[in-house]
Amino acid sequence: MGKSRLHPNSNQKGHPVEPVSGHLEILDKGFGFLRNIDNNYQAGPQDTFVPAFMINKFGLREGAIVEGRGEPGNPGNQNLKLAAVERVNGLPLDRYAQTETMHTMTSINPDQRLRMSQGSKDLTGQALDLIVPMGRGQRGLIISPPKSGKTTLLRHMANSVTANDPEMDVFVLLVNERPEEVTDFKRGLKNAHVLYSSSDHSIAQHMRMTRLAVHTAMRCAETGRDTVVFIDSLTRMARAFNVETESYGRTLSGGLGANAMEIPRKIFGAARNIEDGGSLTIIATILVETGSRMDDIIYQEFKGTGNMDLVLSRDCAEHRVFPAIDIRQSGTRKEELLLDKDELKKVVDIRRTLSQKDTTEAMTDLLEYVLKADQRNGRLTRGTVKEILTRSSHHPHGIKVRLTDGQVGRVKEILTWHAATVSIQ
Repeated sequence: MGKSRLHPNSNQKGHPVEPVSGHLEILDKGFGFLRNIDNNYQAGPQDTFVPAFMINKFGLREGAIVEGRGEPGNPGNQNLKLAAVERVNGLPLDRYAQTETMHTMTSINPDQRLRMSQGSKDLTGQALDLIVPMGRGQRGLIISPPKSGKTTLLRHMANSVTANDPEMDVFVLLVNERPEEVTDFKRGLKNAHVLYSSSDHSIAQHMRMTRLAVHTAMRCAETGRDTVVFIDSLTRMARAFNVETESYGRTLSGGLGANAMEIPRKIFGAARNIEDGGSLTIIATILVETGSRMDDIIYQEFKGTGNMDLVLSRDCAEHRVFPAIDIRQSGTRKEELLLDKDELKKVVDIRRTLSQKDTTEAMTDLLEYVLKADQRNGRLTRGTVKEILTRSSHHPHGIKVRLTDGQVGRVKEILTWHAATVSIQ
């Protein structure tokens, strides 16, 4: 009598198997689960259990996308158990076994441009491209006093990357964020993964989401992909780790534990451009001038660790000049690798011209320069006209612009309802 033939979708014990996939989360005891990134990595009975021996056998790293076959787990357990691994991060097992970890790869300066402008009427993007040109693998800080527009600026950057570089993997990590801000990001970003732990979640959840988001991005970069993570904010992240990290009785000024910054520094320091490989770009906000000694110490710990600083100005924000950039304090290291000769000369000339002016006047003049550059190129749009009127309403002497005869008619249409001082020549 011959042996009974197993169903092709059954394992050796005759149990049914089915395809499974997800991002690996490794727990403290060594085993893990495959989580759904589209569900914000929330744990549930739909997650596949990954035994510790399989993690060790295949060298699986947290955040990796694991594809394989699952079988029923122990009686009474709703979670499937991973029975076989077929692909990791989109690679067959033999190729995945050859991938290095990011920390063993060679890092080089960013040399491929990330454009922040989404068109001629995008003043914010054009200002960013001039003052803080960014590249793949950038490690950037947005240094912001309260109410200076950092969250809006971060959202604009994320939208620009998804629009201009759709092949890149874009993640937004919101740590201890207001729930309404989380909703705005989720609705406003269609081609990015918004991962969050809002202010009504526990500190342990803040730390978990931080770890999973950054590890997921690192796994993407290790396989040669270009990845961007936008973090809001490093300050709130560090506060969370300060509560949960054992300081062994050693406390720094401001109540910051001696070991609290170790993991946040590693996370921010993970950003790099990999030679002959992918890249991990991290753009993160950090708070200053909050009145908190702890926040000041956190900023000092990160100061100088990035290769791009975008400093926002409280004075600009109070005068309603946005983006509220402090041009003199902002800049990108090795910007000559990202700008061509003509662009670099233009940036140097602009900085030299604006260096003697106060922060608000310098930013206002820069925005006027961008507007006039659009007009010289014949790209005056309705959106640009509205920007002229908005900027002029905050300028003590109005704004003088030069328009062609064909452009005057478009401006007059809007001038009828706007009281700003605009001189048309």
